[in-house]
Amino acid sequence: MDAITLLLDAAARPLDAARTTLRGLDPDALNALVRGPGGAQGNSIAWLVWHAARQQDAQVSALAGAEQIWVSGAWAGRLGIHRGPDEIGFGDTPERVAALRIEDPDMLLAYLAAVTDATRSYLRSLAPTALDDVVDTSWDPPVTRGARLISVIDDAVAHLGQAEYA
Repeated sequence: MDAITLLLDAAARPLDAARTTLRGLDPDALNALVRGPGGAQGNSIAWLVWHAARQQDAQVSALAGAEQIWVSGAWAGRLGIHRGPDEIGFGDTPERVAALRIEDPDMLLAYLAAVTDATRSYLRSLAPTALDDVVDTSWDPPVTRGARLISVIDDAVAHLGQAEYA
Protein backbone atom coordinates (compact mmCIF):
# COMPACT_ATOMS: atom_id res chain seq x y z
CA MET A 1 0.00 0.00 0.00
CA ASP A 2 1.42 3.39 -0.92
CA ALA A 3 1.32 6.63 1.11
CA ILE A 4 -1.46 8.21 -0.98
CA THR A 5 -3.71 5.19 -0.42
CA LEU A 6 -3.06 5.41 3.33
CA LEU A 7 -3.87 9.14 3.35
CA LEU A 8 -7.07 8.52 1.39
CA ASP A 9 -8.20 6.04 4.02
CA ALA A 10 -7.21 8.32 6.91
CA ALA A 11 -8.98 11.33 5.37
CA ALA A 12 -12.30 9.46 5.30
CA ARG A 13 -12.26 8.50 8.97
CA PRO A 14 -13.39 11.82 10.50
CA LEU A 15 -16.47 11.77 8.26
CA ASP A 16 -17.26 8.20 9.33
CA ALA A 17 -17.00 9.26 12.99
CA ALA A 18 -19.17 12.33 12.39
CA ARG A 19 -21.95 10.24 10.83
CA THR A 20 -22.18 8.22 14.04
CA THR A 21 -21.81 11.21 16.36
CA LEU A 22 -24.39 13.43 14.66
CA ARG A 23 -27.04 10.76 14.05
CA GLY A 24 -30.27 11.69 15.81
CA LEU A 25 -28.95 14.75 17.63
CA ASP A 26 -31.39 17.58 18.22
CA PRO A 27 -30.13 21.19 18.11
CA ASP A 28 -29.93 21.45 21.91
CA ALA A 29 -27.68 18.38 22.22
CA LEU A 30 -25.65 19.45 19.18
CA ASN A 31 -24.94 22.88 20.67
CA ALA A 32 -24.64 22.01 24.37
CA LEU A 33 -21.38 23.18 25.89
CA VAL A 34 -19.50 20.40 27.61
CA ARG A 35 -18.26 21.15 31.12
CA GLY A 36 -14.78 20.03 32.01
CA PRO A 37 -12.93 19.67 35.30
CA GLY A 38 -13.76 22.44 37.76
CA GLY A 39 -16.69 23.53 35.57
CA ALA A 40 -14.48 24.89 32.78
CA GLN A 41 -16.39 25.41 29.55
CA GLY A 42 -15.62 22.95 26.78
CA ASN A 43 -16.63 22.96 23.14
CA SER A 44 -19.97 21.86 21.78
CA ILE A 45 -20.28 18.98 19.34
CA ALA A 46 -21.34 21.52 16.70
CA TRP A 47 -18.20 23.60 17.23
CA LEU A 48 -15.91 20.56 17.24
CA VAL A 49 -17.27 19.15 13.97
CA TRP A 50 -17.39 22.61 12.36
CA HIS A 51 -13.80 23.36 13.37
CA ALA A 52 -12.58 19.95 12.16
CA ALA A 53 -14.12 20.68 8.77
CA ARG A 54 -13.03 24.33 8.63
CA GLN A 55 -9.37 23.74 9.43
CA GLN A 56 -9.22 20.92 6.88
CA ASP A 57 -11.01 23.01 4.26
CA ALA A 58 -8.72 26.02 4.74
CA GLN A 59 -5.46 24.09 4.84
CA VAL A 60 -6.12 21.64 2.03
CA SER A 61 -7.53 24.33 -0.27
CA ALA A 62 -4.33 26.34 0.35
CA LEU A 63 -2.21 23.32 -0.58
CA ALA A 64 -4.32 22.73 -3.68
CA GLY A 65 -4.40 26.39 -4.71
CA ALA A 66 -8.20 26.15 -4.76
CA GLU A 67 -11.08 28.11 -3.31
CA GLN A 68 -12.34 26.89 0.04
CA ILE A 69 -15.50 24.77 -0.01
CA TRP A 70 -16.73 27.20 2.69
CA VAL A 71 -16.76 29.93 0.03
CA SER A 72 -17.59 28.03 -3.17
CA GLY A 73 -20.48 26.20 -1.51
CA ALA A 74 -21.76 29.26 0.41
CA TRP A 75 -21.60 27.17 3.59
CA ALA A 76 -21.62 30.13 6.00
CA GLY A 77 -25.14 30.99 4.89
CA ARG A 78 -26.26 27.39 4.64
CA LEU A 79 -25.15 26.70 8.22
CA GLY A 80 -26.22 30.08 9.57
CA ILE A 81 -22.71 30.91 10.78
CA HIS A 82 -21.51 34.45 10.20
CA ARG A 83 -17.81 33.79 9.83
CA GLY A 84 -15.57 34.50 6.88
CA PRO A 85 -13.04 32.25 5.15
CA ASP A 86 -10.23 33.27 7.50
CA GLU A 87 -12.18 32.22 10.58
CA ILE A 88 -11.67 28.55 11.29
CA GLY A 89 -11.90 28.45 15.07
CA PHE A 90 -8.22 28.52 16.05
CA GLY A 91 -7.98 30.77 19.10
CA ASP A 92 -11.74 31.02 19.66
CA THR A 93 -12.64 32.37 23.06
CA PRO A 94 -15.27 30.57 25.15
CA GLU A 95 -17.72 33.29 24.08
CA ARG A 96 -17.02 32.67 20.37
CA VAL A 97 -17.43 28.92 20.89
CA ALA A 98 -20.75 29.45 22.69
CA ALA A 99 -21.98 31.82 19.97
CA LEU A 100 -21.52 29.24 17.21
CA ARG A 101 -24.87 27.51 16.91
CA ILE A 102 -25.91 25.10 14.17
CA GLU A 103 -29.52 24.00 13.94
CA ASP A 104 -29.22 21.16 11.43
CA PRO A 105 -26.74 18.35 12.11
CA ASP A 106 -27.36 16.93 8.62
CA MET A 107 -26.25 20.21 7.05
CA LEU A 108 -23.10 20.20 9.20
CA LEU A 109 -22.42 16.63 8.10
CA ALA A 110 -22.94 17.68 4.47
CA TYR A 111 -20.28 20.39 4.84
CA LEU A 112 -17.80 17.92 6.34
CA ALA A 113 -18.63 15.46 3.53
CA ALA A 114 -17.96 18.14 0.89
CA VAL A 115 -14.62 18.98 2.54
CA THR A 116 -13.71 15.29 2.77
CA ASP A 117 -14.56 14.80 -0.91
CA ALA A 118 -12.35 17.76 -1.86
CA THR A 119 -9.49 16.47 0.30
CA ARG A 120 -9.70 13.00 -1.20
CA SER A 121 -9.87 14.45 -4.71
CA TYR A 122 -6.75 16.50 -4.00
CA LEU A 123 -4.96 13.43 -2.63
CA ARG A 124 -5.83 11.46 -5.76
CA SER A 125 -4.22 14.21 -7.87
CA LEU A 126 -0.85 13.85 -6.13
CA ALA A 127 2.10 11.72 -7.10
CA PRO A 128 3.64 10.05 -4.04
CA THR A 129 6.81 12.13 -4.56
CA ALA A 130 4.75 15.33 -4.07
CA LEU A 131 4.43 14.44 -0.39
CA ASP A 132 8.12 15.39 0.02
CA ASP A 133 7.63 18.94 -1.32
CA VAL A 134 8.31 21.65 1.28
CA VAL A 135 5.17 23.77 1.69
CA ASP A 136 6.05 25.87 4.75
CA THR A 137 9.54 27.15 5.57
CA SER A 138 8.44 29.07 8.69
CA TRP A 139 9.04 25.96 10.83
CA ASP A 140 12.29 24.21 11.72
CA PRO A 141 12.42 21.75 10.14
CA PRO A 142 10.38 22.99 7.18
CA VAL A 143 6.97 21.35 6.71
CA THR A 144 6.44 19.00 3.79
CA ARG A 145 3.14 18.46 2.00
CA GLY A 146 2.91 14.99 3.54
CA ALA A 147 3.49 16.27 7.08
CA ARG A 148 0.90 19.04 6.59
CA LEU A 149 -1.68 16.53 5.34
CA ILE A 150 -1.03 14.23 8.30
CA SER A 151 -1.40 17.22 10.64
CA VAL A 152 -4.71 18.25 9.05
CA ILE A 153 -6.13 14.74 9.24
CA ASP A 154 -4.85 14.27 12.79
CA ASP A 155 -6.53 17.50 13.91
CA ALA A 156 -9.83 16.41 12.39
CA VAL A 157 -9.60 12.97 14.00
CA ALA A 158 -8.82 14.50 17.40
CA HIS A 159 -11.78 16.87 17.27
CA LEU A 160 -14.15 14.15 16.11
CA GLY A 161 -12.96 12.00 19.01
CA GLN A 162 -13.80 14.87 21.34
CA ALA A 163 -17.22 15.23 19.70
CA GLU A 164 -17.88 11.51 20.14
CA TYR A 165 -16.98 11.79 23.82
CA ALA A 166 -19.20 14.85 24.28
